[in-house]
Amino acid sequence: MIFRLGLTGSIGMGKSTTAALFAEEGCAVWDADAAVHRLYAQGGAAVEPIGSLFPEAIEDGAVSRDRLRDIIGRDSAALSRIEAVVHPLVREDRARFSENHPDTICVFDIPLLFETGSETEMDAVACVNIPPDLQRSRVLARGTMNAEDLDRILARQMPNAEKCARSDFVIETDTIEHARAQVRAVLEDIERRRHA
Repeated sequence: MIFRLGLTGSIGMGKSTTAALFAEEGCAVWDADAAVHRLYAQGGAAVEPIGSLFPEAIEDGAVSRDRLRDIIGRDSAALSRIEAVVHPLVREDRARFSENHPDTICVFDIPLLFETGSETEMDAVACVNIPPDLQRSRVLARGTMNAEDLDRILARQMPNAEKCARSDFVIETDTIEHARAQVRAVLEDIERRRHA
């Protein structure tokens, strides 16, 4: 029987690395960001509905994330209109993934798990965590955004402390070895639940 583990955490907390650790342990991993990329690509299910809302968001038959960012920056109501299209399509993608992995532990890597109410579809939730100063230095070291961009993203997300408080498991990602040990402990706990 499938066991659905939601994996969440704020930007820069080590969620992608932790998802890879679960994959190394044999879990099937679904990535919400990758699903959105599929939906936005040429022929993706989001291209036509986003294009009908914001024709300028389409470039070479695909949804341009840069153009969407500009639209959202100019129009505060745009984000909720985009999410109304994208979130149901992401849920459909996730449901198809579940159907294809009926007898395993599936890890659902969802940054906005609690913000979208998706935790209700999970059997348990794990949240990654590191201190805020380490989070900030990790994100800014990537060179893909400045401190202002990061603050804007964090303002839209539920505080990580609240995500941790609402989760069944908290995985500290200060070092890869520490994270790996916790991933294994989480999986042992899940296996006990599955066979209880």
